[in-house]
Amino acid sequence: MVIFAFIFFNCKDNYLTLPSMKTFSLSLVPEIALDPVLLKEHLRTHCLKGTSQDFEFRKTKESIDGRKGKVVLHIDVEVYLNESLPPLLSDIRTYQLPAQAPQAILVGAGPAGMFAALRLIELGIRPILLERGKDVRARRRDLAAINKAHVVDPNSNYCFGEGGAGTYSDGKLYTRSKKRGDIRRILEIFVQHGATERILVDAHPHIGTNKLPGVVTAMRESILQAGGEIHFNSHVIDFLLEDDEMKGVVTADGTSWLGIGVILATGHSARDIFYLVDQKKIQIEAKPFAMGVRIEHPQAFVDQCQYHRPDRGLLPPAAYSLVTQTRHKGTQRGVFSFCMCPGGFIVPASTAPGELVVNGMSPSRRDSYFANSGVVVSVLPEDWAPFVPEKGPLAALALQEKVERDLWQMTQQLVHPGKEQMAPAQRIGDFTRKRISTDLAPTSYQPGLISAPLHEILPDFIAGPLSEALPIFQKKMKGYVGSAGQLIGLESRTSSPVRIPRHPDTLEHPQVKRLFPCGEGAGYAGGIMSAAMDGERCAEALATRWLNS
Repeated sequence: MVIFAFIFFNCKDNYLTLPSMKTFSLSLVPEIALDPVLLKEHLRTHCLKGTSQDFEFRKTKESIDGRKGKVVLHIDVEVYLNESLPPLLSDIRTYQLPAQAPQAILVGAGPAGMFAALRLIELGIRPILLERGKDVRARRRDLAAINKAHVVDPNSNYCFGEGGAGTYSDGKLYTRSKKRGDIRRILEIFVQHGATERILVDAHPHIGTNKLPGVVTAMRESILQAGGEIHFNSHVIDFLLEDDEMKGVVTADGTSWLGIGVILATGHSARDIFYLVDQKKIQIEAKPFAMGVRIEHPQAFVDQCQYHRPDRGLLPPAAYSLVTQTRHKGTQRGVFSFCMCPGGFIVPASTAPGELVVNGMSPSRRDSYFANSGVVVSVLPEDWAPFVPEKGPLAALALQEKVERDLWQMTQQLVHPGKEQMAPAQRIGDFTRKRISTDLAPTSYQPGLISAPLHEILPDFIAGPLSEALPIFQKKMKGYVGSAGQLIGLESRTSSPVRIPRHPDTLEHPQVKRLFPCGEGAGYAGGIMSAAMDGERCAEALATRWLNS
């Protein structure tokens, strides 16, 4: 068999600091780019002019391009002649607080809260981090209870607990928010705490659900060893306000926590906090979000569509991204894939009994038989308008809650008692033809599926646009609507349905001094990376405003 070694390469020497180090940008077929032995020989023959000198190399960037029907990997490579590879990390950070450091309160130990805590330590402020849920190890028992016994702990689940929602629901590190912070810095902090160096190279980095708990634990140890504090099972139930200034918070055990500022980083599912903000007459507002379903296919189907070959070989499990605009009953809505999980699983993401929510995750190896993705519809102000008279700025939140409860109640009519987390499902072709599926495909969703008429029980502003979008997606990925794919409901926690306003420069709430709304729950992030960067920005803003006041 003949393998064409390369499609395009640029082997002009690009010398950096050391004359023995050279960089090359290459575009290669997978058989070369993903085989270290063949790649080294390619470098020697085509880039180093057949040199006999010993050399080591490493990739610094790698992306996969299958847009033109033939898969190509675009890679940047550093080559070191006659010397060993230097460390990939540009800086190893140390964390240590001065003895008399002032303290700030952080509510929520997700990526926004934890990165804010580390940054506060660097700035000389002691973080007091309050988390309603449990540490990562203790969370596992509660996740097992959801999957096996269908029991939801409102304070410890796939959304709440150390590391936040991302810890046990995937760990993707890709973000388009390149202007919100230093992406490389965030990735290096992850690597310093145990993440693989591959996340510094991949165009779409991913740690994996099975690896993230160890990274989160190491970050916790850095905070504690530096002199910070983390308190689990510490549910914030009240704010300490004085003359429109946030002095601190109160937890469910009656403890008052005071600080020079409060960073509110609770995540998108902390509904009780949103109600508390509104109850305290602190400005909060509804914002658009999206709801829909999870769609699951065999991973092999996605590989064949994206890689245009019967077997992916050395290539990683493929992902996809789909988007279209629909006009259902005269209203234009976006329908798009969300949080696509190659080689992953669908998990129950409810945060309270009596509601039905699903999410997706992938382990680090992405070696599940299945691929899944959220496919969601834009939710618009006109959808939550009926809730405005009673709920005011929390109208979008009220709509989200109602859809989750209604779907749960309708599903309970179809399942046996004690199966509260069974999810309604329908084959894609049956959904588009508006008929109930007589059987369902195998699934990764552990609590189990029940055949249900999603075309009827989903709200029309979701079901209608979905039914119009799926045939369009079929044209982009032939077979997408085939019998192997099925819809599973409900994907509703795509982003926060509220925004807590803040000043664009100081990041402080415009009404309440010393309050810094932060991360995904406050409406300023969408995923691990953007939340982590926002956490750092809020820490810096707090220090600038109040450290020496």
